[in-house]
Amino acid sequence: MFKNIILALLCSFLSLCCFSQSTWTIKKEEDGIALYTRTAAKSSLKEMKAVFYVKTSLSSIIALIDDIENYSQWVYKCGKSAILKKISETNQVHYQTVIVPWPLDNRDFVITTSLSQDETTKVITIKSSEIPNFIPNVKGFVRIQLLEASWILTPLKDGIVEIEYRLLVNPSGAIPAWVANLVVTDGPFNTMVNFKEWVMKPKYQAAKVSFIKELE
Repeated sequence: MFKNIILALLCSFLSLCCFSQSTWTIKKEEDGIALYTRTAAKSSLKEMKAVFYVKTSLSSIIALIDDIENYSQWVYKCGKSAILKKISETNQVHYQTVIVPWPLDNRDFVITTSLSQDETTKVITIKSSEIPNFIPNVKGFVRIQLLEASWILTPLKDGIVEIEYRLLVNPSGAIPAWVANLVVTDGPFNTMVNFKEWVMKPKYQAAKVSFIKELE
């Protein structure tokens, strides 16, 4: 009996902890994009979440996300982006630079990205995490040591896709608070605004990605 009470209290405590870690605060809502932040678990870092809706195909979205060489055209402050290793159609390693205001040093990062799709719901999940030692440090850049990102693409009725993007990043090195704010709020918001525009370009609208299944 006593053991059961302790177990019940422990489960309640863990549930409360999980709930508190899932509390998001909305920071901006504009152009159909809702931007939220929260303090990451076991860290003082801010985690960001953006949620918005686009009427388009899943293939068009994947075609844009997978067009890494063109990130500098629409991803906020991206200087260079390139695939380092193509492991499979759904798994790759890529390198990216981030241009930050002078006199701070620009940043760069290396991430591994994997994609999966639920066979029933057709929901696509893309997860990225840092692998900073994959290549040597590049002169003039501070290598980001912590970066976790994810896309969740949920197809809905009438060709609408709910897009959720999450980002947790430590820019590394000493940076002012206003620059850190660009990383977790202004930067992602501007990127999502550009995303909504770019995914409608004919190049991506015409894309048919062989391993992606659309909701019927």
